[in-house]
Amino acid sequence: MIGRSTPLRIALVTLFPAMVREALGYGVLGRALERGLASVECVDPRGVAPDAHKTVDDRPYGGGPGMVGTPAPWAAAIDAATMQLPAGVPRVHLSAQGQRFDQGVARELAALPGFVLVASRYEGLDQRVIDDRIDRELSIGDYVL
Repeated sequence: MIGRSTPLRIALVTLFPAMVREALGYGVLGRALERGLASVECVDPRGVAPDAHKTVDDRPYGGGPGMVGTPAPWAAAIDAATMQLPAGVPRVHLSAQGQRFDQGVARELAALPGFVLVASRYEGLDQRVIDDRIDRELSIGDYVL
């Protein structure tokens, strides 16, 4: 981020915006945000869920084990996050099957004006959301947190 003329803008789609906002106040990222070198906005899929219970997950479409992020709230949250950033920024899903995140990928993302980062949970997102809304999948390693 050194030498940037504009701040790196990140929109994070997460079910835990309060936890993320708290963590952003510390360390290198906290200092970057404080100095205006970057900005992070959080979008919670529960905030755009269409039902009274704010449902954001369900059994996988077509069957299978586990739970996945349901299309309507996740797609709406990704769209809302995308609208906060410059046109054409990539939408990145954090997933176990994604490309391995390394220093080269970090440099590539840092060179952009911004990106949408989608942090789902359980078994991930409904594949229809990935097909329609996600440009890239990244993994931090061969494990699940």
